[in-house]
Amino acid sequence: MNPAQFWDEQGTHLVRYGAPFTPRLIARAEGAFVYDEAGNALLDFTSGQMSAVLGHSHPAIVEAVTRSVSNLDHLFSGMLSGPVVELGARLASTLPASLSRMLLLTTGAEANEAAIKMAKSATGHYEVVSFNRSWHGMTGGASGATFSAGRRGYGPMGVGLHALPTPDAYRSPFRAADGSYDWEAELEYGLDAVDRASTGSIAAVLVEPILSSGGIIELPLGYLARLRRWCDERGALLVLDEAQTGLGRTGLMYAFERDGVAPDILTLSKTLGAGLPVAAVMTGDAIEKRCHDNGFLFYTTHVNDPLAASVALAVLGVIEDEGLVARVAELGPQLTERLRALQDSFEEIGDVRGRGLLQGIEIVSSRVTKEPAESFGVQVTEASLRRGLHMNIGQLKGMGGVFRIAPPMTITDDELHRGIDILGEAMREVADSSARA
Repeated sequence: MNPAQFWDEQGTHLVRYGAPFTPRLIARAEGAFVYDEAGNALLDFTSGQMSAVLGHSHPAIVEAVTRSVSNLDHLFSGMLSGPVVELGARLASTLPASLSRMLLLTTGAEANEAAIKMAKSATGHYEVVSFNRSWHGMTGGASGATFSAGRRGYGPMGVGLHALPTPDAYRSPFRAADGSYDWEAELEYGLDAVDRASTGSIAAVLVEPILSSGGIIELPLGYLARLRRWCDERGALLVLDEAQTGLGRTGLMYAFERDGVAPDILTLSKTLGAGLPVAAVMTGDAIEKRCHDNGFLFYTTHVNDPLAASVALAVLGVIEDEGLVARVAELGPQLTERLRALQDSFEEIGDVRGRGLLQGIEIVSSRVTKEPAESFGVQVTEASLRRGLHMNIGQLKGMGGVFRIAPPMTITDDELHRGIDILGEAMREVADSSARA
């Protein structure tokens, strides 16, 4: 199919589901690059959909998929296979003892859906609390707990849904006398508001340790500990969504390790499949037993599929064999240093934030007013693409554009620095063009 026919047919036959499509016809991918139909290489600074943490077409993943498809990829949902039980044990070995039980699924939304149902079943409660810039998925319960987008035009989202203010140190109005961010006052204000609106039936607090779609917002140290105490006081469960932060992305195996606060339920997806549809819910014996005794039901077509388990086992193997957690811990500070150097060069970069290989820069028209600079961000995205770098910019109401930078954990030093070089060149082009206009 020639490019003209391709774009004509996509415009005729595909459903549009969000942001515009990148204007390139992608033909293949390998390592940290995707290639268009003309053979042009694009350095992938989003790891696909923030998922391909081992890069594209990693030999271990290719081998695992080939072996599983050739031998055992899918079963009746009431049957079990060796890879599934092996994966459950392998994941449990990487986590605190309180997270020893696995439910293997396919997508992050599905995992969060199951986690919400588990929390409701185990506690007997029904209310769910999440951030007002959260993104937990596009299916029923997960969509109800997603406040950053997609809430208008579909009718009621459900009952018992509460939002906490996102702890955005750059933009929060909660300030101490010295002008520093007072996250504790903001959190207490939010928790009090939830308590006032609640019927006394909080089942779960569902949060990401670093909000990704919400603008690369990192929870302050101590934040999770306070949520832990608040949940315990109300008989609620703390559920952490580590779809993007799990399995080494932040320089730790799991982002919550920094805080020393283990969740009651942990959801994993994107990174667990390294670009393929794999997800898991991890919880403990007591919660699993309460749910089972109460008739917990999550019987889906692809629950506990051996293909998904085989892929996840391969991902865990590569992360361990190649020392990728330590590798990210080494690359993360390099990325931060380069981004802060860009901030020194461009007034349009208002903030740099994040951890490891999940970092972001917020683009503003003025550092004083923090007014969004949407056009500048879009132009930088386009200029980067022309130079061979695929970037992602998220634009939420009340914020400037936030570039999410999440390259594969297997990226080389040269590739990482080349990507930042391209970003700097693109920003210079757009800044100079704006100055001349």
